[in-house]
Amino acid sequence: MKLETSLVHAGEPHIDGAVTIPIFQSSTYAMEQPTADGGAPNYDDIRYLRLNNTPNHVALHDKLAAIDGAEAGLVTSSGMSAITTTLLTVLDPGDHVLVQRGLYGGTFAFMRDQFRRFGITWTLVDATDASSWKDELREATVAFYLETIANPTLEVADLISAARFCRDHDLTSIVDNTFASPANFQPLRHGIDVCVQSATKYLNGHSDLVAGAVTGTAAQIDAIRHELNHWGGTLDPHACFLLHRGLKTLALRVRQQNATALALAKALDAHEGVVRVAYPGLASHPQHAYVSRYLDGGGGMLAFELAPEVDMPKFIAGLELALYAPSLGGPETLVVLPAHSSHAGLSPAQRAELGISDRLVRVSVGIEATDDVVDDFLTALG
Repeated sequence: MKLETSLVHAGEPHIDGAVTIPIFQSSTYAMEQPTADGGAPNYDDIRYLRLNNTPNHVALHDKLAAIDGAEAGLVTSSGMSAITTTLLTVLDPGDHVLVQRGLYGGTFAFMRDQFRRFGITWTLVDATDASSWKDELREATVAFYLETIANPTLEVADLISAARFCRDHDLTSIVDNTFASPANFQPLRHGIDVCVQSATKYLNGHSDLVAGAVTGTAAQIDAIRHELNHWGGTLDPHACFLLHRGLKTLALRVRQQNATALALAKALDAHEGVVRVAYPGLASHPQHAYVSRYLDGGGGMLAFELAPEVDMPKFIAGLELALYAPSLGGPETLVVLPAHSSHAGLSPAQRAELGISDRLVRVSVGIEATDDVVDDFLTALG
């Protein structure tokens, strides 16, 4: 089935004829009776909310797998839960992992602060330069962690080369596909091993829940689910229901966000109050040729740096549609300063090295009318 069809129909159990899956607001489920010889059911057959196997979870897992082209899927309590649980499943003490430079601040902080506690080492690499990766390999290297589109620099990783590189060197490739979403790119269909996402963002798309998602082979997801059961990163059944519902409109929402983000990027790029614009859909983007070949759209995220003469507080206050708020992927357009939010935990020198200045504005484009969004930014700049 095409993506739009899978989003609507995959993972729909139609319980008692219901078109929409009901909410199974139960933590506990009846077990099979003990057998006559005293045998007990397998632990994996026990149904319990913390074990991520309620009807709401199972239906959502099936839908996530279908839209990513995976054997299996898993939903978690947050995007960071999906990321950290996957990393701690794949990596053991003594292992080394290659990591894309310029990651989301939360992921970077986890690696910086927690990897040493687990005896894991890591090396930052340029995700756009495949020729540089081999020199960073060690005997202990077992994985390569990347993002499809980096937050907030909008750098696009060479995932096609990364998948080939990992196969050649027996590494597990892990990709955070949050910014692109399955509507624009499906990493597993291009040879990536494991895909993680913050389902809070585009997958749900309505700014009303926090969740994460992981997709991969049945064996990989089973191992990650086993780890998740220990860490307790379970999504509530009602949140599962909301995410299940939100997924059905993913393709429609992202199509509108792609179009508006491109129009806004072009308008900002031509404005004298803007120094530079980072958006994968612009011909000036360093990886635009790659994006045009492999992605179905430039995404709904962009970033731009205000010129020195523009009063930053006045610009933010002048926006009427766009809200000054963190997160992304919802129906409303949001702006935020990465230096004050996602990357506040980095030193000024670290942010400067990544190209994240104090005047860099990140935009999450919503599903409002394109002209209204563009006019809102141009009016605030004027």
